[in-house]
Amino acid sequence: MIGRRSDLPFDRDANARYLPWLIAFMVFLAVLALAGMLTLNATASRWDKGVSGTMTVQVVPLDGEESDNDRMAEVLKILATTPEISHYDTMDEASLARLLEPWIGSAASSGDLPLPRLIDVKLTPTMQLSASTLEQRLTRRVAGVAVDDHRVWLDRLILLIDTVEAVALLILLLIVLATIGTVVFTTRTGLAIHREAIEVLHLIGAQDTYIARQFSRRALGLGIWGSVLGIALALPTLWALVHLARNMGDQFLPDIGLGVVHWASLGALPLIVALIAMSTARVTVLRTLSKML
Repeated sequence: MIGRRSDLPFDRDANARYLPWLIAFMVFLAVLALAGMLTLNATASRWDKGVSGTMTVQVVPLDGEESDNDRMAEVLKILATTPEISHYDTMDEASLARLLEPWIGSAASSGDLPLPRLIDVKLTPTMQLSASTLEQRLTRRVAGVAVDDHRVWLDRLILLIDTVEAVALLILLLIVLATIGTVVFTTRTGLAIHREAIEVLHLIGAQDTYIARQFSRRALGLGIWGSVLGIALALPTLWALVHLARNMGDQFLPDIGLGVVHWASLGALPLIVALIAMSTARVTVLRTLSKML
């Protein structure tokens, strides 16, 4: 379809030669924006799934090590007899120090800081238990206990991710509009350049749809070429960003690798852009020719 001979001398249309490069630039930006949007969405889903149904119980040091051990034992006893809790794990001081070390340095493991005792709690999926309810049960028998279900910071984080996704979606929309505008301008320029040839085709009986098909095939070929060039530039850039993020470590960033569905969505982008270019060129030619008659 793309390789068919055209009745219009498109080789003399110098402006169309720049269209693949403009489309490549648009596709490059679209791939990065779409990849960022998909990654943020997957990250938010993983965090929400990982935090949902979990709580952290914090036992603050108060009256010395022996008293703190007794209070910790009482908390564990209450957790063990709570039917809504499926299991729990206590975090030792060494693990807690490793978590705090990136933020407060070697002071976390020096033993000078009164670190709280932390307990990771996993709830039974079929039962409901709020953090406030569990905290009330514990504080009635043990002082200096706090329960956190992580919903406050997670809700704020998801709100931030949703905002960034909306911005990325707006960027994609602007890229599509810019691509359509570029194809419209290039097509109208081609119509002006080949006006005499189009009039000859009309004289010998060619319909507007036939002429529009010539331009749409041309736009499809240029769109595919530009899209492939753009994605060929975007994929190494995307791979480099993912590799750089992974090298920063899991302490600061989650795994932001893309799945098979995400890569398939990015791979379909060149075809979508080429079809947009083809459809835009066809509509532009038909509307312009209808005003010329």
